[in-house]
Amino acid sequence: MTAPRTPPVLGAATVPAGLLGRAHAAAAELARRGLREGGRVALEGSADDDLLARFLGADLLGAAALVVEPRWSVGERAAVLDDARPDLVAGTVGTAGTGGLVDAEPGAVTPAGDGRTPFYLPTTSGSSGRPTVLQRSRDSWLRSFAALGPVPGPVLIGGPLSSSLFLFGALHALWCGAELRLGRAPDARAAATTHVVPAMLADLVAAQERATEPSALRTVVCGGAHLGDGLRERFARAFPGAELVEYYGSAEHSLIAIRRGAGLRPVPGVDLDVRDGTLWVRSPLAADGALRGGRLAPAGEWTTVGDRVDLHDGVLTVHGRDSAVISSGGRLVGAEEVETVLREVPGVDDVVVAGSPHPRLGALVTAVVEGEAEGEPALADLRAAVRRALEPGKWPRVWLRAKALPRTASGKPARAVITDELAAGVLDAEPLR
Repeated sequence: MTAPRTPPVLGAATVPAGLLGRAHAAAAELARRGLREGGRVALEGSADDDLLARFLGADLLGAAALVVEPRWSVGERAAVLDDARPDLVAGTVGTAGTGGLVDAEPGAVTPAGDGRTPFYLPTTSGSSGRPTVLQRSRDSWLRSFAALGPVPGPVLIGGPLSSSLFLFGALHALWCGAELRLGRAPDARAAATTHVVPAMLADLVAAQERATEPSALRTVVCGGAHLGDGLRERFARAFPGAELVEYYGSAEHSLIAIRRGAGLRPVPGVDLDVRDGTLWVRSPLAADGALRGGRLAPAGEWTTVGDRVDLHDGVLTVHGRDSAVISSGGRLVGAEEVETVLREVPGVDDVVVAGSPHPRLGALVTAVVEGEAEGEPALADLRAAVRRALEPGKWPRVWLRAKALPRTASGKPARAVITDELAAGVLDAEPLR
């Protein structure tokens, strides 16, 4: 009897038999519910292991899957579904009364489509506004997996698969043929590889600094935002035998540049052009375009998400996105530049810099620091850090402490939410003294 075929987005990888059987069972169930090659399905509900099987089941059928983020508001969910126009909205699929997937008969589903077939409808993170629905082909991520290269297993994914960053990490692990673990971020020190965002990396480093035993980690893959040198140095001391792999990218472009050691360097085959300080990208890894009202608006040959960068001698330096620029008293302040400085201060779990409305200056540069301990970080230490590293016009004028910053599904601070709540005066934060 012929073994079930591997979902095409995983290439030639050998997939664990249990997951492969559940993926084929999901494909058969989705097909019975009317999903066909070229169709679209919105997946919601259930645990991540079941969600992964259903996602791979849709890929076997040659259909594109949108993963519904459970934290979307009713309005956001409705807007996303209106743009995606899925043929099917599917909760947990499986045998009646069990809520789980049963193994498929060998060879139950023949994979459909090719490398150009749309397989995923990612959404923008929502960190700077309403999510946009994108369309991505299999080849765009197969090429991205190859650009990142193999990693050792087991691989721990400690974030939700509703985030494209963590879904990418899970599929990349399977593409590598590595053991995949879906669990909690604190369990990552027992794995060989983990995928994190900067806030999770800081937590991981802090946990290892307190630990009395060495970690099993050999590779940590970090995406989502650029890191400061201080955190890199702490990582090297805490995990002396591990490699930190940083990548810069976006939902629209996938991987753009990778840092292994010194310098963020463009992915081979990805063309970069800096126009008036803004990065434009031409890439075979990019999304096909955006969906609006169910119709694809194709991406142009060159596209941008508005990131401000420098590119010298093949090394890319990212300063932040245009949407993260604060206009204060006629001066434009890059929020991410200030955040990078403040994240180096001991006691700062995470920080967002945004603008508080001001009648005369337009906005006041405002630092919202995440941390629970009273008196740490000290305001004097924060002020000293920005005075050492930044010119006076970039220093925050308002300092706030929040026990927990609003976050997107990937774990990144939800900048748009924080900015809106500052404007409305409803942000759950207190003055930092």
